[in-house]
Amino acid sequence: MNFTRFGAVALSALLAMPAAADITIAHVYGKTGPFEAYAKQSHVGLMMGLEYATGGTMEIDGEKIVVIEKDTQLKPDIGRALLEEAYGDDAVDLAVGPVSSGVALAMLPVAEEYEKILIVEPAVADSITGANWNRYIFRTSRNSSQDAIANAVALGGEGVSVATLAQDYAFGRDGVAAFEEALAGTGAALVHKEFVPTDTTDFTAAAERIFNAMKDVDGEKKLFIIWAGGGNPMSKINAMEPARFGIDIATGGNILAALKAYKELPGMEGATYYYYEIPQNPVNDWLVTEHFARYDSPPDFFTAGGMSAGIAVVEAIKAAGSTETEELIAAMEGMSWETPKGTMTFRAEDHQALQSMYHFKIKVDDTVEWGIPELVRELTIDDMPIPVRN
Repeated sequence: MNFTRFGAVALSALLAMPAAADITIAHVYGKTGPFEAYAKQSHVGLMMGLEYATGGTMEIDGEKIVVIEKDTQLKPDIGRALLEEAYGDDAVDLAVGPVSSGVALAMLPVAEEYEKILIVEPAVADSITGANWNRYIFRTSRNSSQDAIANAVALGGEGVSVATLAQDYAFGRDGVAAFEEALAGTGAALVHKEFVPTDTTDFTAAAERIFNAMKDVDGEKKLFIIWAGGGNPMSKINAMEPARFGIDIATGGNILAALKAYKELPGMEGATYYYYEIPQNPVNDWLVTEHFARYDSPPDFFTAGGMSAGIAVVEAIKAAGSTETEELIAAMEGMSWETPKGTMTFRAEDHQALQSMYHFKIKVDDTVEWGIPELVRELTIDDMPIPVRN
């Protein structure tokens, strides 16, 4: 699309009060708390996705899009109550969010109770489109299995021994479980698992347990870290010199602020959901150009995810010709649409968006303040057999 910026239009749509004919969307997400940076990116991306998919009008078939923001504060009980409020008192047509997997799991039954669509973005725990799923849930973000399989492909191999460090909640435990299963198929061995509280800042004890478990293991050794939010375990553990035990640190992609720590580990490999220079397609070209123009910075990890969700909303309503739930479900099951990452497809069986991931190797450039995830190869939908929900 070759159209100029429509930021003022998007802002007016956000601030307007819903009218009878408006299409109303609730963005229920953790605006405050340790994932605030993720939330901000997600909301910017959502609004840019709605703008892009409507050609800047913020309308679908003449009906104005109105977005209502609600802050979960990263608390499951608040997330549940706010989604009830959105579906009930606000009578929104559908909802998007949240940031945290724990909050998402509390919100899923609300969508089923009210029989309204919840597009999950960017929470990633497998159980969201797995054991706790219901037919009103669609997810545009990747899930833990997609992260895990992509990283297993990037890191695994015959004779490789791996330990994991993750946060002790749904995101971390689902991620490690999926990674362990995927890693087995590569010939590598998972020799130690370490889970710590989400707010951990001192990793000394955990690192010592990992080092003791791996120091006498032969062959290539890697510590794979699954982490969200603050704490900076990678830098802190790297400062403890794991290399003296022959251990290389590995992790997946992250937001640009977190990538600053990656500069300490040139050549580190992993797999990422998004880095703005990797995908080559018209949607990402627009996102990168517009984001630089508006914010004087590149779009980040969760900006791309939010945009994917915004485009999905518009394409689903266009395809359904309606905002009625059953018509939306019929249109969205199996729906493919274009995103900053290329084509995504909602799998009909569990409504998980299938999508590419990217095997990277960190390159250091002194003129760039973060470690650059340089593409090794794109891992397509066909490269990753993502398990269907139980």
